[in-house]
Amino acid sequence: MAKVLGIGGIFFKSKNPLELAKWYKDNLGLDTQDWGGVIFANNPECSYSVWAPHDAATDYFQPSNNNYMINFVVDDLVQMINELNSKGIETTPIMDTEFGLFTHIIDPENNKIELWQAKK
Repeated sequence: MAKVLGIGGIFFKSKNPLELAKWYKDNLGLDTQDWGGVIFANNPECSYSVWAPHDAATDYFQPSNNNYMINFVVDDLVQMINELNSKGIETTPIMDTEFGLFTHIIDPENNKIELWQAKK
């Protein structure tokens, strides 16, 4: 049987794709290409992706009303939090779990973004 090998991309609608891409570039350092997206090359610091359906009643994606949340792997969560906070972007308290450190932000279009620094 043929099988899925991994996550090939995250695609979502935006009210203003170019402006939102610029926000992600300016605040999260994404290397946005001319066509409006980012290609994440294989990176040894980020050797896996997670696919995980959540119960429809979950409140984990709040305060966003969207049915999805994007998780980005970061290299230094504390530094990123400090940089985001200095720009007026609120972050949630750091969660230290068996999988690593997590925080959350909300982008300008009310998408919840999870930032994750994996355990090394």
